[in-house]
Amino acid sequence: MSGTLFKREWLNGDFYPHVFAYYFKQWSDYEMAFHTHDAIEIMYVISGACGIELEAEATSHACEMTLKKGDFIILDANVPHRLTVDERGPCRMLNVEFDFRERPSAFPSIRQLAMEDEFVDRLITEPSSYLFLRDPNEVYQVLKSLVLELDSRGRSVNMKAELLFAQLILAIARLHKEAGVKGANPIEAYVKQSIEYMHHNYDRDIQVKDIAAAVSLHPGYLHRVFRAQIGQTLTGYLTELRMEKAKMLLRETDIAIADICDYVGVGSRQYFHAMFKKYTKQTPIAYRHSVDTQTLDFRWQRNE
Repeated sequence: MSGTLFKREWLNGDFYPHVFAYYFKQWSDYEMAFHTHDAIEIMYVISGACGIELEAEATSHACEMTLKKGDFIILDANVPHRLTVDERGPCRMLNVEFDFRERPSAFPSIRQLAMEDEFVDRLITEPSSYLFLRDPNEVYQVLKSLVLELDSRGRSVNMKAELLFAQLILAIARLHKEAGVKGANPIEAYVKQSIEYMHHNYDRDIQVKDIAAAVSLHPGYLHRVFRAQIGQTLTGYLTELRMEKAKMLLRETDIAIADICDYVGVGSRQYFHAMFKKYTKQTPIAYRHSVDTQTLDFRWQRNE
């Protein structure tokens, strides 16, 4: 495809987001006619799957792709496209249409974001009229917050919306950068996304199937590639992460030992105690006591 997602002239002045439309929509057994928009469009799949077709033009080839949960596409203005959803099930989406315009604002313009962040600059100057990206969940959370904020203010871009829009651009820019890495070695990208998901969700009751769903892979396949890349299983990595967080909480806070398990996503206190002892060779009580003793000894030595 020819063209760019963002107009180059937006880097020559201070331009700020202007939102035309946003909506949640569930489609079932539907085939849309080819059409265009006068604005950039983000189409994000919340659940289900859909097909996106880009029509061939004089300077570009036709393109067809499937978007599943967590996938999204960004289309430049005036790119002919259509959406199809087959009879196998509904597809729920979140769409936002926007561009950038000159207006007074106390927040960074798209030009200033590009000057401060090399990934934003790379996103803006990417020579493509569309981008297909897979989101570990960060973009969706920001996009949803932005839409809810706009909805509560009647589509006007206020202070919070400005901040959320800047966060959205930064998040997309980083995914765009990682997508380049994925093209060279997709396994590394999946493993990285899995690790990020665990670091964001270790305090919840998550399982391998939840991690696999977050990166759109089969649990068995993700388990194999993760072990090959990291040298340990997903469960082993998650357990190690939780135990290290538990050690930090025991060492640095006065949170009751009985409550620590809830902070690290282990629902059973008895199971947490068993896991902690297996990992550290100490009970949580003994570990906290040893840390307190070491701290006291250190203070005593400093006062000698």
